[in-house]
Amino acid sequence: MFSRRRSLATQFLLLTLLSLILMVADHNFSYLNHVKVWLSVAATPIYWLADAPFRISGLASKAVASHSQLVEDNARLKARNLILEHKVQKMASMTAQNIRLKELLNSSELVDEEVVIAEIISANPDPFSHIVMLNKGSVDGVFPGQAIVDAHGVMGQVIKVTLVASKVMLITDTSSRVPIQSNRTAYRAIAAGTGNSDQLELLHVPKTADFKEGDLLTSSGLGQRYPAGYPFGTVKSVKHEPGQLFATIFVQPVAEMNRGRLVLLVFRKEKDVVNDSKEFVP
Repeated sequence: MFSRRRSLATQFLLLTLLSLILMVADHNFSYLNHVKVWLSVAATPIYWLADAPFRISGLASKAVASHSQLVEDNARLKARNLILEHKVQKMASMTAQNIRLKELLNSSELVDEEVVIAEIISANPDPFSHIVMLNKGSVDGVFPGQAIVDAHGVMGQVIKVTLVASKVMLITDTSSRVPIQSNRTAYRAIAAGTGNSDQLELLHVPKTADFKEGDLLTSSGLGQRYPAGYPFGTVKSVKHEPGQLFATIFVQPVAEMNRGRLVLLVFRKEKDVVNDSKEFVP
């Protein structure tokens, strides 16, 4: 045991002496510089391997942070894009609505009757019952039997009125009957709704009646429901079936039945109110 301690002490002294000699030689002589350079080069891989875990950890942290930042930026850009798309759609809708409003105002200048702009707020989902609700009621002067038009022509008439809303039956409803006349020949007939928004039918028109495809039909004013002279529709087809007394004539309405939400309530110079129940049966 004593000899082992002595051996370790001897080794320590020798290494210390060697270190002192190398330090003195390095300080006073330059020939060890080349040795240090080569030793430094040889130790470079060791330094690189020792530092590799730290560098890999740093790169991984940066990659995770970069991915998280990209995900966050992507989500933010998607949200902003959605907001911008919403604004574009809203602007397009407002532009279209302004165009329709301008058309309504321009059309109201062409008639003598007083008109008020109203908005369609709901529609009956039944495909054959073409009933809509307007945001105007008795407080606005609306009355049963009042005619409704848009910028292009006749749309329908009020059948029921409440304080702040009114129910309107469109001319395409199967219960609708509108007195019309040909703008070309002044021949009169009754137009009936078929439940199809693009098609009406003229009832009980003799084969000898002068109707042609493309003829413009207007409201005749008979029955005092619709003011005379409003565009109603154009003749779509005329058929004369053998053995039938009457012609089959289909009409396409000129009003935009399924488009737009703004309409005009037409006030006659003398209101023909049917009764005080605020309900009208056409």
